[in-house]
Amino acid sequence: MVTAGDGIGDDAAGLLLAVYQELRRRGVSDFEEVRRQLGLAPEDYERCRSELLALGLIVPTGQVHATVAAVQDGSWRSEADSVAAIDPEIALLRLLERERERLREHLAEADRAYGTLEVLAGSYLRAEALTRAEAHVEALTDYRRIQQAIEDITDVMQESSAAMHPGRPGRQVPELMLDRDRRQLANGVRVRAVYGRQEAADPEMEEFLGRRAELGVEIRLAPVVPMNMIIADQQFALVPIRPEEPGEGAILARGSALVRPYLSLYEHCWHTATPYGNEAAAEAGGDGLSEQQRAALQMLASGMKDERIARALGVSLRTVSRMISELMQELGATSRFEAGARAVRLGWLD
Repeated sequence: MVTAGDGIGDDAAGLLLAVYQELRRRGVSDFEEVRRQLGLAPEDYERCRSELLALGLIVPTGQVHATVAAVQDGSWRSEADSVAAIDPEIALLRLLERERERLREHLAEADRAYGTLEVLAGSYLRAEALTRAEAHVEALTDYRRIQQAIEDITDVMQESSAAMHPGRPGRQVPELMLDRDRRQLANGVRVRAVYGRQEAADPEMEEFLGRRAELGVEIRLAPVVPMNMIIADQQFALVPIRPEEPGEGAILARGSALVRPYLSLYEHCWHTATPYGNEAAAEAGGDGLSEQQRAALQMLASGMKDERIARALGVSLRTVSRMISELMQELGATSRFEAGARAVRLGWLD
């Protein structure tokens, strides 16, 4: 078997590249079909398949995609020889991660040297790989390819995950999402999700959201969620090709220049949504506002500073600060902007 560390002749490398390019063009396909189309001999078929699997450039897939861990430990079983093609940069990042794990297990005595390698491989090379993809868009129309893209993003995420979901997940998706949550949170990733308030009222959905919240996922509920969206590390964004027809496929945008506008939309939805579990208290709170509190909220929502609010109400700056702090706490808001926006949305200022 040819492995990542073996020398590969020019002819073998050319054949391997041709097979990978055809698989990459298809996204998700039957490896046997590619073999027949390219006229591969049995030994070439086995060598190319083994080499692409070893390099992480393909993973087996079926009705449910394979995780990298399942491929590595041999537990994956599929009813057909279907594979999903993996982006070369994602495969490179995974290869680096596997090398880091090997070093942790077998080179504990070389801790200082490993620290240097970690900085070089974990920071410099990953940053270089993502910079090269500053503006790249890929249309994904196969459901299995979309799920594989989510799995790929999960594996390389380092800082934050931000998602919004206008509907309920499919039958098989909840457990996959919970597994991704565990992996992301274990790696120190901040995980956020916005759901529709109406959908969240369903008993099964309520149980699912409760399980996510128990794991440590930050969840908020909004009256309207515009589209499905997943954003990772301000470098990847997965959004529908047509929000009104989510079944048509998704767009995978890579690079901060493309992701920033989606992140701005997400932050707006996040700050105007209600933290999960605080909905009832926030909805009921508006009836008990005093005239002074209502006036302060109206001025806060209009963007006025504390000094101007204090002069308008004829009270001290300290009183205004305390009043706004209490209102933010009752609204479950973490900022002045969020408090004003949520007060308007909840009808406290009508």
